[in-house]
Amino acid sequence: MTIHKPVRTERTLQSSHRAIKIPKYSHAIYQLLRRADLALSPILDSMAESKRYISLEDLHSHNKPGDLWISIQSKVYNVTEWSKYHPGGEQPLLSLAGQDATDAFVAYHPGTAWKYLDKFFTGYYLSDSSASSEVSKDYRKLVAEFSKMGLFEKKGHCVLYTFLVMTILFVLSVYGVLCSDSTWVHLFSGGLMGFFWIQSGWMGHDSGHYQVMSSPRFNRFAQVLTGNCLAGISIEWWKWNHNAHHIACNSLDFDPDLQHMPFFAVSSKLFNSIRSCFYDRKMNFDSASRFLVSYQHWTFYPVMCLARLNLFAQSFLLLSSKKKVPNRGQEILGILVFWIWYPFLVSCLPNWGERVMFVVASFSVTGIQHVQFCLNHFSSSVYVGPHPPSGTDWFGKQTMGTLNINCSSWMDWFHGGLQFQIEHHLFPRLPRCHLRKVSPFVKELCKKHNLPYNSASFLKANAMTIETLRAAALLARDHSTPVPKNLVWEAVNTHG
Repeated sequence: MTIHKPVRTERTLQSSHRAIKIPKYSHAIYQLLRRADLALSPILDSMAESKRYISLEDLHSHNKPGDLWISIQSKVYNVTEWSKYHPGGEQPLLSLAGQDATDAFVAYHPGTAWKYLDKFFTGYYLSDSSASSEVSKDYRKLVAEFSKMGLFEKKGHCVLYTFLVMTILFVLSVYGVLCSDSTWVHLFSGGLMGFFWIQSGWMGHDSGHYQVMSSPRFNRFAQVLTGNCLAGISIEWWKWNHNAHHIACNSLDFDPDLQHMPFFAVSSKLFNSIRSCFYDRKMNFDSASRFLVSYQHWTFYPVMCLARLNLFAQSFLLLSSKKKVPNRGQEILGILVFWIWYPFLVSCLPNWGERVMFVVASFSVTGIQHVQFCLNHFSSSVYVGPHPPSGTDWFGKQTMGTLNINCSSWMDWFHGGLQFQIEHHLFPRLPRCHLRKVSPFVKELCKKHNLPYNSASFLKANAMTIETLRAAALLARDHSTPVPKNLVWEAVNTHG
Protein backbone atom coordinates (compact mmCIF):
# COMPACT_ATOMS: atom_id res chain seq x y z
CA MET A 1 0.00 0.00 0.00
CA THR A 2 1.36 3.36 -0.98
CA ILE A 3 1.11 6.12 1.57
CA HIS A 4 0.92 9.61 0.10
CA LYS A 5 2.25 12.54 2.08
CA PRO A 6 -0.18 15.46 2.44
CA VAL A 7 0.26 18.09 -0.21
CA ARG A 8 1.23 21.57 1.14
CA THR A 9 -1.02 24.23 -0.21
CA GLU A 10 -1.27 28.03 0.15
CA ARG A 11 -4.89 29.05 0.17
CA THR A 12 -6.56 32.20 1.46
CA LEU A 13 -10.05 32.09 2.87
CA GLN A 14 -11.84 35.40 2.28
CA SER A 15 -14.83 36.69 4.23
CA SER A 16 -16.43 40.00 4.97
CA HIS A 17 -14.56 40.06 8.27
CA ARG A 18 -11.08 38.73 7.64
CA ALA A 19 -8.71 36.88 5.39
CA ILE A 20 -7.51 33.53 6.79
CA LYS A 21 -4.32 32.18 5.27
CA ILE A 22 -4.13 28.37 5.09
CA PRO A 23 -0.55 27.30 4.69
CA LYS A 24 -1.27 23.65 5.52
CA TYR A 25 -1.83 20.37 4.20
CA SER A 26 -4.86 19.05 2.44
CA HIS A 27 -7.81 20.13 0.51
CA ALA A 28 -10.04 18.31 3.02
CA ILE A 29 -8.81 20.47 5.89
CA TYR A 30 -9.26 23.56 3.75
CA GLN A 31 -12.87 22.62 3.03
CA LEU A 32 -13.51 22.02 6.72
CA LEU A 33 -12.21 25.46 7.67
CA ARG A 34 -14.15 27.07 4.85
CA ARG A 35 -17.41 25.54 6.05
CA ALA A 36 -16.67 26.72 9.61
CA ASP A 37 -16.00 30.23 8.38
CA LEU A 38 -19.20 30.31 6.36
CA ALA A 39 -21.12 29.13 9.41
CA LEU A 40 -19.64 31.88 11.59
CA SER A 41 -20.20 34.70 9.10
CA PRO A 42 -23.91 35.25 9.87
CA ILE A 43 -23.13 35.35 13.60
CA LEU A 44 -20.39 37.93 13.15
CA ASP A 45 -22.61 39.97 10.83
CA SER A 46 -25.37 39.89 13.44
CA MET A 47 -22.95 41.06 16.15
CA ALA A 48 -21.84 43.98 14.00
CA GLU A 49 -25.40 44.96 13.21
CA SER A 50 -26.44 44.74 16.89
CA LYS A 51 -23.97 47.43 17.99
CA ARG A 52 -26.21 50.04 19.57
CA TYR A 53 -25.82 53.79 19.14
CA ILE A 54 -27.31 56.90 20.71
CA SER A 55 -27.11 60.45 19.48
CA LEU A 56 -25.32 63.30 21.20
CA GLU A 57 -28.72 64.84 21.88
CA ASP A 58 -29.81 61.69 23.69
CA LEU A 59 -26.61 61.72 25.71
CA HIS A 60 -27.28 65.33 26.73
CA SER A 61 -30.60 64.25 28.29
CA HIS A 62 -28.77 62.15 30.89
CA ASN A 63 -27.30 65.11 32.76
CA LYS A 64 -28.95 65.33 36.15
CA PRO A 65 -28.66 63.71 39.59
CA GLY A 66 -30.01 60.18 39.42
CA ASP A 67 -29.31 59.98 35.68
CA LEU A 68 -25.62 60.62 34.86
CA TRP A 69 -24.18 59.37 31.58
CA ILE A 70 -20.86 60.34 30.05
CA SER A 71 -18.96 59.38 26.92
CA ILE A 72 -15.30 58.40 26.85
CA GLN A 73 -13.77 57.61 23.46
CA SER A 74 -17.25 57.14 21.92
CA LYS A 75 -18.34 54.55 24.50
CA VAL A 76 -21.21 55.62 26.76
CA TYR A 77 -21.05 54.96 30.50
CA ASN A 78 -23.72 55.18 33.20
CA VAL A 79 -22.00 56.62 36.27
CA THR A 80 -25.16 57.38 38.27
CA GLU A 81 -24.41 54.98 41.12
CA TRP A 82 -20.67 55.44 40.91
CA SER A 83 -21.05 59.18 41.51
CA LYS A 84 -21.88 58.39 45.15
CA TYR A 85 -18.48 56.74 45.62
CA HIS A 86 -16.35 58.70 43.16
CA PRO A 87 -13.10 59.69 44.96
CA GLY A 88 -13.26 63.14 43.38
CA GLY A 89 -16.81 63.71 44.58
CA GLU A 90 -20.12 63.85 42.74
CA GLN A 91 -19.81 67.41 41.47
CA PRO A 92 -17.24 66.75 38.71
CA LEU A 93 -19.48 64.06 37.25
CA LEU A 94 -22.49 66.38 37.42
CA SER A 95 -20.50 69.02 35.54
CA LEU A 96 -19.52 66.51 32.85
CA ALA A 97 -22.85 64.65 32.66
CA GLY A 98 -24.28 64.28 29.17
CA GLN A 99 -20.97 65.20 27.54
CA ASP A 100 -17.84 63.71 26.03
CA ALA A 101 -15.55 63.48 29.07
CA THR A 102 -12.55 61.88 27.35
CA ASP A 103 -10.08 64.73 27.89
CA ALA A 104 -11.14 65.28 31.49
CA PHE A 105 -10.75 61.57 32.18
CA VAL A 106 -7.30 61.53 30.58
CA ALA A 107 -6.26 64.58 32.61
CA TYR A 108 -7.35 63.22 35.98
CA HIS A 109 -6.74 59.47 35.78
CA PRO A 110 -3.65 57.30 35.28
CA GLY A 111 -3.63 54.56 32.66
CA THR A 112 -4.53 51.96 35.27
CA ALA A 113 -8.00 53.50 35.67
CA TRP A 114 -9.18 52.54 32.18
CA LYS A 115 -9.72 48.89 33.15
CA TYR A 116 -12.47 49.89 35.58
CA LEU A 117 -14.64 51.59 32.97
CA ASP A 118 -16.22 48.46 31.51
CA LYS A 119 -18.39 47.85 34.58
CA PHE A 120 -20.22 51.12 33.77
CA PHE A 121 -20.57 50.54 30.01
CA THR A 122 -24.18 50.87 28.85
CA GLY A 123 -23.66 48.97 25.62
CA TYR A 124 -24.19 52.17 23.65
CA TYR A 125 -21.81 54.05 21.42
CA LEU A 126 -22.05 57.68 20.41
CA SER A 127 -23.41 57.74 16.87
CA ASP A 128 -22.47 61.29 15.97
CA SER A 129 -19.16 61.42 17.78
CA SER A 130 -17.20 62.98 14.99
CA ALA A 131 -13.47 62.62 15.12
CA SER A 132 -11.89 64.38 18.06
CA SER A 133 -10.73 67.92 17.43
CA GLU A 134 -7.13 68.40 16.42
CA VAL A 135 -6.34 70.17 19.67
CA SER A 136 -7.78 67.24 21.66
CA LYS A 137 -5.67 64.78 19.66
CA ASP A 138 -2.54 66.83 20.29
CA TYR A 139 -3.40 67.22 23.96
CA ARG A 140 -3.81 63.46 24.43
CA LYS A 141 -0.51 62.86 22.62
CA LEU A 142 1.15 65.28 25.00
CA VAL A 143 -0.30 63.47 28.03
CA ALA A 144 0.91 60.15 26.60
CA GLU A 145 4.38 61.58 25.94
CA PHE A 146 4.69 62.98 29.48
CA SER A 147 3.58 59.61 30.80
CA LYS A 148 6.27 57.81 28.78
CA MET A 149 8.85 60.24 30.17
CA GLY A 150 7.71 59.26 33.67
CA LEU A 151 6.90 62.85 34.63
CA PHE A 152 3.70 61.89 36.46
CA GLU A 153 5.64 59.53 38.74
CA LYS A 154 8.82 61.55 39.35
CA LYS A 155 8.17 63.80 42.35
CA GLY A 156 11.70 65.18 42.67
CA HIS A 157 12.79 66.61 46.02
CA CYS A 158 10.09 69.28 46.19
CA VAL A 159 8.13 67.43 48.89
CA LEU A 160 11.20 67.01 51.09
CA TYR A 161 12.18 70.68 50.72
CA THR A 162 8.65 71.87 51.45
CA PHE A 163 8.39 69.79 54.62
CA LEU A 164 11.82 71.08 55.69
CA VAL A 165 10.76 74.72 55.17
CA MET A 166 7.48 74.07 56.99
CA THR A 167 9.34 72.60 59.97
CA ILE A 168 11.72 75.57 60.20
CA LEU A 169 8.90 78.13 59.97
CA PHE A 170 6.79 76.33 62.59
CA VAL A 171 9.65 75.89 65.07
CA LEU A 172 10.75 79.53 64.73
CA SER A 173 7.20 80.78 65.21
CA VAL A 174 6.60 78.66 68.32
CA TYR A 175 10.04 79.53 69.70
CA GLY A 176 9.36 83.25 69.27
CA VAL A 177 6.11 82.97 71.22
CA LEU A 178 7.43 80.80 74.05
CA CYS A 179 10.97 82.08 74.47
CA SER A 180 10.78 85.83 73.91
CA ASP A 181 9.14 88.71 75.74
CA SER A 182 9.48 91.14 72.83
CA THR A 183 6.27 92.38 71.22
CA TRP A 184 8.10 92.74 67.90
CA VAL A 185 9.26 89.14 68.06
CA HIS A 186 5.69 88.05 68.74
CA LEU A 187 4.49 90.05 65.75
CA PHE A 188 7.21 88.49 63.59
CA SER A 189 6.25 85.04 64.90
CA GLY A 190 2.67 85.62 63.78
CA GLY A 191 3.95 86.43 60.29
CA LEU A 192 6.05 83.26 60.28
CA MET A 193 2.95 81.27 61.21
CA GLY A 194 1.20 82.76 58.18
CA PHE A 195 4.05 81.73 55.88
CA PHE A 196 3.95 78.28 57.48
CA TRP A 197 0.26 77.97 56.59
CA ILE A 198 1.00 79.02 53.02
CA GLN A 199 3.57 76.25 52.60
CA SER A 200 1.28 73.70 54.27
CA GLY A 201 -1.39 74.84 51.82
CA TRP A 202 0.85 74.04 48.86
CA MET A 203 1.56 70.61 50.31
CA GLY A 204 -2.14 69.93 50.91
CA HIS A 205 -2.88 71.08 47.36
CA ASP A 206 -0.26 68.76 45.88
CA SER A 207 -1.25 65.72 47.95
CA GLY A 208 -4.86 66.23 46.89
CA HIS A 209 -3.92 66.07 43.21
CA TYR A 210 -1.37 63.28 43.18
CA GLN A 211 0.48 60.95 45.49
CA VAL A 212 3.31 62.93 47.09
CA MET A 213 4.33 60.11 49.44
CA SER A 214 5.48 56.54 48.88
CA SER A 215 2.06 54.94 49.43
CA PRO A 216 -1.62 55.95 49.51
CA ARG A 217 -1.68 55.53 53.27
CA PHE A 218 1.25 57.90 53.83
CA ASN A 219 -0.25 60.28 51.28
CA ARG A 220 -3.48 60.34 53.26
CA PHE A 221 -1.46 61.05 56.40
CA ALA A 222 0.24 63.99 54.64
CA GLN A 223 -3.17 65.34 53.59
CA VAL A 224 -4.67 65.26 57.08
CA LEU A 225 -1.48 66.55 58.68
CA THR A 226 -0.96 69.56 56.38
CA GLY A 227 -4.63 70.36 55.91
CA ASN A 228 -6.62 69.47 59.01
CA CYS A 229 -4.06 69.29 61.83
CA LEU A 230 -1.74 72.16 60.93
CA ALA A 231 -4.04 74.52 59.01
CA GLY A 232 -7.52 73.77 60.41
CA ILE A 233 -8.99 73.13 56.95
CA SER A 234 -10.75 69.89 56.01
CA ILE A 235 -8.82 68.26 53.17
CA GLU A 236 -12.02 66.51 52.05
CA TRP A 237 -13.75 69.89 51.80
CA TRP A 238 -10.83 71.20 49.80
CA LYS A 239 -10.89 68.24 47.36
CA TRP A 240 -14.68 68.54 46.97
CA ASN A 241 -14.35 72.25 46.23
CA HIS A 242 -11.17 72.16 44.17
CA ASN A 243 -12.14 69.29 41.86
CA ALA A 244 -15.35 71.12 40.97
CA HIS A 245 -13.28 74.21 40.19
CA HIS A 246 -10.95 72.31 37.86
CA ILE A 247 -13.70 70.56 35.92
CA ALA A 248 -15.81 73.70 35.37
CA CYS A 249 -13.03 76.29 35.33
CA ASN A 250 -14.52 79.82 35.48
CA SER A 251 -18.15 78.74 35.12
CA LEU A 252 -20.16 81.27 37.13
CA ASP A 253 -22.71 78.69 38.25
CA PHE A 254 -20.53 75.55 38.50
CA ASP A 255 -17.14 76.84 39.69
CA PRO A 256 -17.20 77.55 43.47
CA ASP A 257 -14.04 79.65 43.21
CA LEU A 258 -16.06 82.39 41.50
CA GLN A 259 -19.04 82.21 43.83
CA HIS A 260 -18.25 84.78 46.51
CA MET A 261 -21.50 86.67 46.76
CA PRO A 262 -22.35 88.91 48.52
CA PHE A 263 -18.73 90.16 48.79
CA PHE A 264 -17.39 89.78 45.25
CA ALA A 265 -18.77 89.48 41.72
CA VAL A 266 -16.36 89.18 38.79
CA SER A 267 -19.09 89.58 36.17
CA SER A 268 -22.37 91.44 35.79
CA LYS A 269 -23.93 88.09 34.88
CA LEU A 270 -23.99 87.38 38.60
CA PHE A 271 -26.38 90.32 39.03
CA ASN A 272 -29.13 88.06 37.67
CA SER A 273 -29.11 86.05 40.92
CA ILE A 274 -28.11 82.84 39.17
CA ARG A 275 -28.20 79.52 40.96
CA SER A 276 -25.03 77.89 42.25
CA CYS A 277 -24.97 74.28 41.04
CA PHE A 278 -22.17 73.59 43.51
CA TYR A 279 -23.82 74.92 46.68
CA ASP A 280 -27.32 74.14 45.37
CA ARG A 281 -28.69 77.56 46.26
CA LYS A 282 -29.51 80.83 44.60
CA MET A 283 -26.85 83.54 44.77
CA ASN A 284 -29.12 86.48 45.47
CA PHE A 285 -28.04 89.87 44.24
CA ASP A 286 -30.06 92.00 46.65
CA SER A 287 -29.53 95.49 48.01
CA ALA A 288 -26.94 94.28 50.55
CA SER A 289 -24.99 92.43 47.85
CA ARG A 290 -25.18 95.43 45.55
CA PHE A 291 -23.75 97.66 48.25
CA LEU A 292 -20.86 95.32 49.07
CA VAL A 293 -20.06 94.59 45.42
CA SER A 294 -20.06 98.32 44.68
CA TYR A 295 -16.97 98.70 46.87
CA GLN A 296 -15.34 95.35 46.12
CA HIS A 297 -12.28 96.86 44.43
CA TRP A 298 -11.54 98.61 47.74
CA THR A 299 -12.45 95.77 50.08
CA PHE A 300 -10.64 93.02 48.14
CA TYR A 301 -7.35 93.03 50.08
CA PRO A 302 -8.88 93.56 53.55
CA VAL A 303 -11.28 90.67 52.95
CA MET A 304 -8.40 88.47 51.76
CA CYS A 305 -6.67 89.07 55.10
CA LEU A 306 -9.61 87.38 56.82
CA ALA A 307 -10.48 84.88 54.06
CA ARG A 308 -9.19 82.01 56.17
CA LEU A 309 -12.26 82.38 58.38
CA ASN A 310 -14.37 81.33 55.39
CA LEU A 311 -12.30 78.16 54.93
CA PHE A 312 -12.78 77.30 58.61
CA ALA A 313 -16.52 77.86 58.27
CA GLN A 314 -16.81 75.81 55.07
CA SER A 315 -14.94 72.93 56.71
CA PHE A 316 -17.26 72.96 59.72
CA LEU A 317 -20.36 73.15 57.52
CA LEU A 318 -19.33 70.15 55.42
CA LEU A 319 -18.25 67.95 58.33
CA SER A 320 -21.44 68.72 60.27
CA SER A 321 -23.71 68.20 57.24
CA LYS A 322 -25.54 65.07 56.11
CA LYS A 323 -23.44 64.86 52.96
CA LYS A 324 -21.37 61.75 52.43
CA VAL A 325 -17.85 62.69 53.58
CA PRO A 326 -15.09 60.07 53.19
CA ASN A 327 -13.09 59.51 56.37
CA ARG A 328 -15.31 61.87 58.34
CA GLY A 329 -13.84 60.66 61.65
CA GLN A 330 -10.28 61.39 60.55
CA GLU A 331 -11.33 64.78 59.24
CA ILE A 332 -13.01 65.81 62.49
CA LEU A 333 -10.11 64.51 64.61
CA GLY A 334 -7.61 66.48 62.51
CA ILE A 335 -9.65 69.69 62.86
CA LEU A 336 -9.83 69.17 66.63
CA VAL A 337 -6.03 68.85 66.77
CA PHE A 338 -5.70 72.28 65.13
CA TRP A 339 -8.21 73.91 67.47
CA ILE A 340 -6.25 72.57 70.43
CA TRP A 341 -2.68 73.57 69.54
CA TYR A 342 -3.31 76.93 67.85
CA PRO A 343 -5.48 78.51 70.60
CA PHE A 344 -3.08 77.10 73.20
CA LEU A 345 -0.11 78.74 71.44
CA VAL A 346 -1.97 82.06 71.25
CA SER A 347 -2.86 81.82 74.94
CA CYS A 348 0.85 81.68 75.81
CA LEU A 349 1.21 85.32 74.77
CA PRO A 350 1.26 87.75 77.71
CA ASN A 351 -1.86 89.84 77.02
CA TRP A 352 -4.93 90.10 74.81
CA GLY A 353 -3.44 92.86 72.70
CA GLU A 354 -0.53 90.68 71.62
CA ARG A 355 -2.83 87.70 71.13
CA VAL A 356 -5.03 89.62 68.73
CA MET A 357 -1.91 90.99 67.04
CA PHE A 358 -0.52 87.46 66.53
CA VAL A 359 -3.78 86.14 65.07
CA VAL A 360 -4.22 89.12 62.74
CA ALA A 361 -0.59 88.86 61.59
CA SER A 362 -0.85 85.13 60.84
CA PHE A 363 -4.18 85.54 59.02
CA SER A 364 -3.00 88.59 57.06
CA VAL A 365 0.18 86.94 55.80
CA THR A 366 -1.81 83.87 54.76
CA GLY A 367 -4.05 86.28 52.86
CA ILE A 368 -1.25 86.46 50.27
CA GLN A 369 -2.14 82.91 49.26
CA HIS A 370 -5.83 83.79 48.95
CA VAL A 371 -4.88 86.67 46.69
CA GLN A 372 -2.80 84.27 44.59
CA PHE A 373 -5.81 81.99 44.15
CA CYS A 374 -7.84 84.90 42.81
CA LEU A 375 -5.18 86.29 40.45
CA ASN A 376 -5.22 83.13 38.34
CA HIS A 377 -8.92 83.37 37.42
CA PHE A 378 -10.73 86.58 38.40
CA SER A 379 -9.61 88.55 35.33
CA SER A 380 -10.03 85.67 32.85
CA SER A 381 -13.00 84.74 30.63
CA VAL A 382 -16.15 83.51 32.39
CA TYR A 383 -19.32 81.78 31.20
CA VAL A 384 -22.60 80.36 32.49
CA GLY A 385 -23.24 76.62 32.32
CA PRO A 386 -21.17 73.44 32.79
CA HIS A 387 -19.04 74.20 29.74
CA PRO A 388 -18.20 77.21 27.55
CA PRO A 389 -20.10 78.07 24.36
CA SER A 390 -20.25 75.40 21.67
CA GLY A 391 -16.99 74.64 19.93
CA THR A 392 -14.74 75.02 22.95
CA ASP A 393 -13.21 71.76 24.16
CA TRP A 394 -11.41 70.82 27.36
CA PHE A 395 -8.07 72.29 26.36
CA GLY A 396 -9.58 75.59 25.28
CA LYS A 397 -11.75 75.84 28.41
CA GLN A 398 -8.73 75.53 30.68
CA THR A 399 -6.56 78.02 28.77
CA MET A 400 -9.26 80.68 28.38
CA GLY A 401 -10.16 80.71 32.08
CA THR A 402 -6.64 80.81 33.47
CA LEU A 403 -3.79 83.30 33.90
CA ASN A 404 -0.15 82.41 34.53
CA ILE A 405 2.16 84.53 36.69
CA ASN A 406 5.57 85.38 35.25
CA CYS A 407 8.38 84.83 37.71
CA SER A 408 11.96 83.60 37.93
CA SER A 409 12.61 80.00 38.96
CA TRP A 410 13.99 81.10 42.33
CA MET A 411 10.50 82.42 43.20
CA ASP A 412 8.75 79.11 42.51
CA TRP A 413 8.64 78.37 46.25
CA PHE A 414 6.53 81.48 46.77
CA HIS A 415 3.87 80.64 44.17
CA GLY A 416 3.67 76.90 44.91
CA GLY A 417 2.99 75.96 41.28
CA LEU A 418 0.23 78.53 40.73
CA GLN A 419 2.58 80.56 38.54
CA PHE A 420 2.00 77.82 35.93
CA GLN A 421 -1.74 77.63 36.44
CA ILE A 422 -2.47 76.83 32.79
CA GLU A 423 -0.14 73.84 32.87
CA HIS A 424 -1.53 72.76 36.23
CA HIS A 425 -5.11 72.86 34.94
CA LEU A 426 -4.21 70.86 31.84
CA PHE A 427 -2.13 68.29 33.74
CA PRO A 428 -3.43 68.28 37.35
CA ARG A 429 -1.59 65.03 38.17
CA LEU A 430 1.77 66.49 37.17
CA PRO A 431 4.07 67.28 40.13
CA ARG A 432 4.74 71.01 40.32
CA CYS A 433 8.50 70.49 39.96
CA HIS A 434 7.84 69.66 36.28
CA LEU A 435 5.48 72.51 35.42
CA ARG A 436 8.24 74.84 34.25
CA LYS A 437 9.69 72.03 32.14
CA VAL A 438 6.44 71.35 30.22
CA SER A 439 5.49 75.01 29.80
CA PRO A 440 7.17 75.39 26.35
CA PHE A 441 5.17 72.42 25.01
CA VAL A 442 1.91 74.00 26.18
CA LYS A 443 2.83 77.37 24.67
CA GLU A 444 3.60 75.71 21.35
CA LEU A 445 0.30 73.84 21.35
CA CYS A 446 -1.65 77.02 22.15
CA LYS A 447 0.13 78.85 19.34
CA LYS A 448 -0.52 76.01 16.89
CA HIS A 449 -4.28 76.02 17.57
CA ASN A 450 -4.65 79.79 18.05
CA LEU A 451 -5.62 79.47 21.72
CA PRO A 452 -4.78 82.01 24.43
CA TYR A 453 -1.78 81.54 26.68
CA ASN A 454 -2.19 84.46 29.06
CA SER A 455 0.46 85.46 31.55
CA ALA A 456 1.37 88.56 33.53
CA SER A 457 3.72 89.67 36.26
CA PHE A 458 2.53 89.41 39.85
CA LEU A 459 1.94 93.17 40.04
CA LYS A 460 0.21 93.29 36.67
CA ALA A 461 -2.04 90.37 37.64
CA ASN A 462 -3.05 92.27 40.78
CA ALA A 463 -3.88 95.34 38.69
CA MET A 464 -5.93 93.21 36.25
CA THR A 465 -7.87 91.66 39.12
CA ILE A 466 -8.64 95.02 40.71
CA GLU A 467 -9.70 96.41 37.34
CA THR A 468 -12.09 93.46 36.82
CA LEU A 469 -13.61 94.01 40.27
CA ARG A 470 -13.84 97.76 39.69
CA ALA A 471 -15.62 97.31 36.34
CA ALA A 472 -18.20 95.03 37.94
CA ALA A 473 -18.53 97.38 40.92
CA LEU A 474 -19.41 100.34 38.69
CA LEU A 475 -21.97 98.24 36.82
CA ALA A 476 -23.47 97.17 40.14
CA ARG A 477 -24.05 100.80 41.07
CA ASP A 478 -25.97 101.36 37.85
CA HIS A 479 -27.91 98.08 37.85
CA SER A 480 -31.70 98.53 37.55
CA THR A 481 -32.42 100.10 40.95
CA PRO A 482 -29.00 101.20 42.21
CA VAL A 483 -28.30 102.05 45.81
CA PRO A 484 -28.40 105.87 46.19
CA LYS A 485 -24.94 107.29 45.72
CA ASN A 486 -23.29 108.84 48.73
CA LEU A 487 -20.45 111.32 49.12
CA VAL A 488 -17.84 108.59 49.66
CA TRP A 489 -18.83 106.90 46.41
CA GLU A 490 -18.80 110.20 44.55
CA ALA A 491 -15.33 111.06 45.88
CA VAL A 492 -13.84 107.67 45.04
CA ASN A 493 -15.33 107.38 41.56
CA THR A 494 -15.16 110.96 40.34
CA HIS A 495 -12.71 110.07 37.57
CA GLY A 496 -14.02 106.57 36.86
